[in-house]
Parts: sequence; structure tokens; C-alpha cells
Amino acid sequence: MSRESLSPAANNTAKRLLLFTAKLGYQTRSFEDAARKLGVQLVYVTDRCHQLKDPWGDQAIPVHFESPEEAAYTVMEKLRGQDVAGVLALGDRPAAAAAYVARGLGIAYNHPASVEACRNKLRMREVFRDAGLRGPWFRGFPVTPIPEPALVGISFPCVLKPISLSASQGVMRANNRKEFLAAGERLRRLLESAEIRATREPNLDQMIVEGYIPGGEVAVEGLLTEGTLRILAIFDKPDPLEGPYFEETIYVTPSRLPEATQTEIEKCARDATRALGLTHGPIHAEFRISDDSVWPIEVAARPIGGLCARALWFRTSDTKAEIGLEELLLGHALKMPGSDPQREVQASGVMMIPVPHSGILESISGVEAARATHRITELIITARLHDYIAAWPEGSSYLGFLFAKGSTAEEVEQAIREAHKKLRFSITPRLPVEHPATRRLPVKG
Repeated sequence: MSRESLSPAANNTAKRLLLFTAKLGYQTRSFEDAARKLGVQLVYVTDRCHQLKDPWGDQAIPVHFESPEEAAYTVMEKLRGQDVAGVLALGDRPAAAAAYVARGLGIAYNHPASVEACRNKLRMREVFRDAGLRGPWFRGFPVTPIPEPALVGISFPCVLKPISLSASQGVMRANNRKEFLAAGERLRRLLESAEIRATREPNLDQMIVEGYIPGGEVAVEGLLTEGTLRILAIFDKPDPLEGPYFEETIYVTPSRLPEATQTEIEKCARDATRALGLTHGPIHAEFRISDDSVWPIEVAARPIGGLCARALWFRTSDTKAEIGLEELLLGHALKMPGSDPQREVQASGVMMIPVPHSGILESISGVEAARATHRITELIITARLHDYIAAWPEGSSYLGFLFAKGSTAEEVEQAIREAHKKLRFSITPRLPVEHPATRRLPVKG
């Protein structure tokens, strides 16, 4: 089956697109491949050390994403007099800087204030509340001292979250006062750890506490064009996300929910993006289905993370060629013709391979057996041997990704589960060693 691009790569002058991405992002190589097929020139903006002189030979512009306006100024100065046709951001941290640059260049993208609201869980809850969307009770608190639940009106069960981190890192459920105080202390240790402090994320001294919403959960991948949201896929999450931690595992599409529920999810996604003021580019959103009602959890102004985009394929309306999400997003950002294909008919899914417990990854077995499982299309191990890998809630990186296709969502889910059972990961505990700068021990997983 051919995987042709949206348009021939042999166009005239290659269009230039600014790709804002973390230096260690999984997605970069996939977008490089897609850009090559489209004949697009990528200009990278990354958070690598500015003192390193182009160590990877990609001529990336080094910035600090924790200071998006300063990052935007750096990029604008570097690009002075050069033509740029589009802007795209991978990940939550780069999105704000991308918004400021797009505004400066007059390129269609989201307003910086809208992107900043997506990065702040407390601000997002306030926006949803003010727009009349469903939502749990919520309150913001300092991490230190940990509040006494009885004195501040906290009821149970509830969920504690860092305000700025992503990938469910630091998110914990508490069912009573004892669990709440333990979770609060664990979150404080995480946010004060050297690893998190090094990111220079904002609001590391704050947390949000909100009511727990029971029920199932779905993810929505969408694409905004001048304020109009197109739903690309609704992913079911067949594994329950009930806590105490919220590491994600399997995504499967198309959704098996009733058509009426899917229609309500699409409406809620449109209402949530409109409330946030998002207008242009990809969005990734999470929703809870509780008591037959749809509750918005979060909306991110970026595409699905990691390598999960490989679970989505589309067919162009004219040539019926099959393209990946990366090509679709590049074509959309550059306003190329044919960037409105429909998702393929086949069911597909991905497992973000979970981390069973924190420690040093010593060995992996069963990889070939897992790859040989019927309907499995790809298995990519992203964790490196002999590296430390953290389980949730401290963790934010998976062991790898399993992909499958089938006639139905049930077939896809079954294939992924069968393949995962064949994998074995040997993880040994890490000896506590003080950080040389902070003199603190690592956060326990």
C-alpha cells in the first residue's frame, strides 16, 4: 500500500516551517520523514544548550521554552529577513513560544494567552467554569505547607495535580485524609526534585486539588482551522484510569461508545476549545464519561505525544493515498492542498508500554515474539538499557510503543494485550545517591 505525500515533493521552492520541539522528543524523526516526502524544509527551534555549537548538525535555533517571550525574540532575531510559511509545536512546553513567534510573523496560529491557559491546569479549570462547562470542584494551593483537608473544605475522593506538568506526572487520587497528606508530600518532593527544578517550569510551588470524576475516559485528536474544529479521531481508553496514579496505556480508535455519546464528546471538544480561545492548529484533549455526561479534563494546543501519531492514518479524497498524521499536520500548517483527508477505515491502536516500577532497566526479552503477534504492525522500544526509568506518578516516559491494526477495535485491543504479555522487562532498584548540586536524594518511585 503506497504512502504518498499530500503533494509531490518536486514542487518549486521548498516551503519553510518552524518546528518547535524538545531536544529529546520522540516525534522529531517522524516529522523529518514527513517533511522529506512533502519537500518541506524544517527549521528547528529546540531547548538545547545555547553554548553547544550545533552538536547534531541540524542548525536548530536554541531557546529556553520556560521563557516563551524571550524564546520568541531569539527566534525572530535569528530569522530576520527570512521567509517562513508555517509554525508547528510538538509538546506542551514549546507551544507558547511558537504562539508568540507566529503572532510576530503574522502566521495563523493560536493566541499566546490561549496556549498559556492550556499549560496551566488551574487557569484551564477557571476558563471551563466561566464558560459553563461541566467540571468538578477545584482549588489551588501552595505545595508547602500541605493544606489540612478539613480546614479548607476538601471532600473525598479527590485528585491532586501539579499545575504545569504533563503526561499525568504527579497526578494522584486520595480517598481520605491520610492518603491526601501522603499524596501532597509525595507531590512536594517531586516538584522540589532536581530533575523537575531543572526544567524551570512555572508554578512548581503550586498544585490544584479537584473532585474525582468517576467513569471512563477518551482522548480526542482534532485540528482547528480559523476557529473551526475538525475531529480526527476519538480514542477509547479501555484500561480504567481510577488511580491512585493515572499512567495511560492503550488507545484504540474508532470509539466503541454509542453514537450519541460520541456526538456529545465532539460538542464538548468544540465548546472547550472555543472557551480557551484556540483557533488554529492541532489539539489533543481528554474527556471523562460519567453518568452519561461528558466532562472536559484537559485540552492541549499540540498533537498527540510520543510516537502515538503512528496509530493514525488518513486517505486523501483525490488520490486515495495513505498519509500519516505528521504529513497531515505539516500540510495544514503550510496551507497545502489536499490536507483534509479522512481517517482510514481500519481500526487501529497503540499501547504506551507502562513502567511496572522504578529502577534501572537491565534487560528486555520477548521483543520478536511480541512483534510476531497477529495484527501487530510495529513495536518500538524507546527506553534505553541501563538507564533509570521512573514509574508513575514520578515518571513521564514510557518503555516504548506497541501498534496494531484490525477490522474492529476489539481485534486491535486483543492483539495489543497479547503482544504485551510476551514482553519482559528486568528493572532493578537504583541505589540512592545525593545530587551533586542540591545534595538531595532522588525522588523515590
